[in-house]
Amino acid sequence: MQEIQPEIEVMQVAEDTADVVDAPHGAQESGQPASSPGQNMDIVMQIPVSVDVRLGSTNMPVSRLMKLGRGSVVALDRKVGEPIDVVVNGRVIARGEVVLLEDGSSRFGISLTEIVNSGPSQKSSNDDGTQ
Repeated sequence: MQEIQPEIEVMQVAEDTADVVDAPHGAQESGQPASSPGQNMDIVMQIPVSVDVRLGSTNMPVSRLMKLGRGSVVALDRKVGEPIDVVVNGRVIARGEVVLLEDGSSRFGISLTEIVNSGPSQKSSNDDGTQ
């Protein structure tokens, strides 16, 4: 059985947004020439993604959670010096070390030490340590 894929045309709507429209093969509603693959890639490269850096996680009963207050310490599943995860859209893409930025802003950053394979089974760990 052959899978049929509809063609997708991405049209520029405004400076920072784009509309996706299903277009039958060869059909142009606007009469304008189709966008080149390079233009489409430029649009895709402007899409913002959420990047999370996970220091670690833990499990605790609700009763302990309710007792937490200012000054409470929550132990995480990672040890000092272990690499931390860089997660994009729920998928671990890299690991690295926490660094202090030298720009005088007293902010943290991450120095990447490993890029994770982008295989389909690479998902970030849940709080219970499962994949």
